Amino acid sequence: MKISEERIKDMQNIALLGATGSIGRSALAVAALHPDRYRIHSIAGGSRVAELVEIAKNVHPKHVVIADESKYGDLRQALADAGLKDVEAHAGAAAVRSLAEDPEADAVLQAIVGAAGVAPTFAAAKAGKRLMLANKESVVCGGALLMKTMAENGAELLPVDSEHSAVFQCLVAADEKMKKAARIILTASGGPFRGRRDLSGITPEMAVKHPRWSMGRKISVDSATLMNKGLEIIEASWLFGFPEDRIDVLVHPESIIHSMVEFADGAVMAELGTPDMKTPIAVAMSWPERIASGTERLNLAKLGKLTFEAPDTETFPLLKLARESLRKGGIASIVMNAANEVAVAAFLERKLSFTGIFDVVTAMTRGFEAPAPASAEEMLAVDAEARRRTAEFMAKRR
Repeated sequence: MKISEERIKDMQNIALLGATGSIGRSALAVAALHPDRYRIHSIAGGSRVAELVEIAKNVHPKHVVIADESKYGDLRQALADAGLKDVEAHAGAAAVRSLAEDPEADAVLQAIVGAAGVAPTFAAAKAGKRLMLANKESVVCGGALLMKTMAENGAELLPVDSEHSAVFQCLVAADEKMKKAARIILTASGGPFRGRRDLSGITPEMAVKHPRWSMGRKISVDSATLMNKGLEIIEASWLFGFPEDRIDVLVHPESIIHSMVEFADGAVMAELGTPDMKTPIAVAMSWPERIASGTERLNLAKLGKLTFEAPDTETFPLLKLARESLRKGGIASIVMNAANEVAVAAFLERKLSFTGIFDVVTAMTRGFEAPAPASAEEMLAVDAEARRRTAEFMAKRR
């Protein structure tokens, strides 16, 4: 993953996709610290009109997009009421993709959650953008196809996930020979149910209460099931070219070490910092330089100690399922991700139990096989079919 210094300009126009989410908000905070360096050229959000308009009032972008087309009229009116008549309003998935490929955008920060972010990621890749990627599903589902698209169009990918940003920083000085003998160690907080063997009676409120990180509801549930770490194993494999058997997971409840790389000589390089997404966002925005992120400084003396333990893959089986899908190849990872999104949504709506997520995702992943898609369109078609089958499967369970 080579990053060109020539692409860094004195002032960068950034297309911020997923502006109203936790990553988007953190990105806005980092950009606000450097008004002479970053301009938020465009923003996109899902359906929350008031939040998009509030952001627009602060950064005055050229374009504002709301993915929910039914909210287009509300967005236009709200922008006008806020005195932002020169800000252009758009709506729909195609409009979101257009921001990702906009020639006026120097970089795209892609923080849309779930498979909805896949198409914008591919649009940015095809446009040869500097892509700061927080949407892990794009890599999980896109795999080799995304890496190929990036390379063919001269695009550059900088991971925003704290774990993959850490691995990226640890590997930056390693040549290909060093990488072939290295191991990636992804750290995991363990989620809110670490150490618990009985997962019955878990409610959405309990699952979204993460002990360390402030995240959206879907990602918080993924952290609670350890699916988030499973997706990160797949993501790390594609981003860094490591096979599944050279990617380990280590539970680290303090979330201070964000990930590590072990080299052939036994040396282990780690990236440490307070658990705040502004740090990996600042790395992605400024690399190969370093800028202030607004993150609280790490005080190891005050912290006292760091602890580690192996993940409990018996109680949390989706971590093993993710490894299985990566080894299996084909459409396995796409199906697993789609089934997980459907199951998590049902859990959050109280239509499925917490452990039911495990059952549904496992059944769908192991029951639906086909060769890997040859295009982004085929991949999205597989995703849609997997969602349909998952919904049918869940309906029969009730």
